[in-house]
Amino acid sequence: MNSKELTKYLRQKIIDLGFDLVGFSRAEELTKERIILKQWLLKGYQAEMNWIYKSFEKRVNPFLILPEAKSIISVGLNYFQVGKSDFLFNNAGKISRYAWGKDYHRVIEKKFKVLKKILLEIEPDSKNKFYVDYGPTMDKVWAVRSGLGWMGKHTNVISTSIGSWFFIGTVLTSIQLEYDNPISDMCGDCRICIDACPTGAIIDDYLLDAKKCISYHTIENKNEIPEELKGKFENYIFGCDICQDVCPWNHKLQIETNERDFASNTIEFIEKKDLENLSEKDFKEKFKGKAILRAGLKNLLRNFDYIKKFNERSKI
Repeated sequence: MNSKELTKYLRQKIIDLGFDLVGFSRAEELTKERIILKQWLLKGYQAEMNWIYKSFEKRVNPFLILPEAKSIISVGLNYFQVGKSDFLFNNAGKISRYAWGKDYHRVIEKKFKVLKKILLEIEPDSKNKFYVDYGPTMDKVWAVRSGLGWMGKHTNVISTSIGSWFFIGTVLTSIQLEYDNPISDMCGDCRICIDACPTGAIIDDYLLDAKKCISYHTIENKNEIPEELKGKFENYIFGCDICQDVCPWNHKLQIETNERDFASNTIEFIEKKDLENLSEKDFKEKFKGKAILRAGLKNLLRNFDYIKKFNERSKI
């Protein structure tokens, strides 16, 4: 097969694995993004996520990860579900939609094991690296370059078919492929996501300050949360969907996931009483296979002290 036929064949194989989006881009050093990321780090917008600084060079230069890299494969997996649970806000903490089902790392890694076999069948001597947001790669940048969508002002990639409700996986490969073209930015003059953020974390178009971000504080921050943010979490105790919930593209494209691991055994919220009497062992057992384990029991209980209380009933 020539590179065009090979790319078409591989694209279909990846879709057959259950991915909703797939695109290909040229492996190259990121020059513009190097400047942007460096400025972001110098301003301290990464908060305590120091691993971003430590892996800076690898993030902007894929050849430091895989010297033989020729192509970047970006995949997207839809996780959107409509909320099914009504509950009293003052008794429960909300979970970000992406964490309702099975931990996405496990779901995508399972598909990547099959994809690895496919790539080795195509080219037995090929070199391949697979990452599900934990590697030193700028996954969103490669997704945009591969044509999966454009970077929204809320800093999530938006697809014209499924909105921004999707996980991104990144594959570096030595296989030569045909490359896709990026699509145009369609945010226009819209600033709904920026205006909706209760903590002002989206400080400008395409610019997020993690020090103000609900998602950062409820998951990554293992220390005390700034007092000035108290009462602004709008009942989120793990992650946050506010900027995505208000996005016009997401209102228009509410396409439910076909991934059974996301749609089964979901947890949309947790009541504080469900956590208070748990040991660490019990907590890990109760939420086995869930992304919520990442925050830890201690910090989830801490997060309840920062959520905003509502009296009315509402649906997620």
